[in-house]
Amino acid sequence: MKIYQAIHTDYIITTNKNKIDISVVHNYLSNKSYWAKNIPLHVVQRSIENSYCFALLYKQEQVGFARLITDYATFAYLADVFIVEAHRGKGLSKLLMQFIHNNAEVQGLRRWLLGTRDAHELYKQFGWKNFNEEQAKRFMQLHNPNVYNEI
Repeated sequence: MKIYQAIHTDYIITTNKNKIDISVVHNYLSNKSYWAKNIPLHVVQRSIENSYCFALLYKQEQVGFARLITDYATFAYLADVFIVEAHRGKGLSKLLMQFIHNNAEVQGLRRWLLGTRDAHELYKQFGWKNFNEEQAKRFMQLHNPNVYNEI
């Protein structure tokens, strides 16, 4: 798969998995996120191995991340999007989302999904919408919110 990269001032966004600092991703997800509290390192490693990942770097230091779980043809689930606190308020989440949406590998997908508790306004800027009542009736889930405490 081709590696994509964008440069914005001192920030770089790349799809090169070799640039991902797994310790930064694991620390954020395990300790600071509401969606992946206590996630084990080996689970983060496996999720990165099996996803299309986007690393946001500041002078080679990882400061943001996102990943897509996708078949590259019809569907993508956007997950684990974050910017570390010291770099927030600079428009980096918008820059990251723009890079993801414009990425050649995921053009023409029929459906994208994500789950968020607090970033609706960010995603709405890129055309994301809440499910309407009929759509919400069609979608189902299996959810184990305590899975990382059981491992």
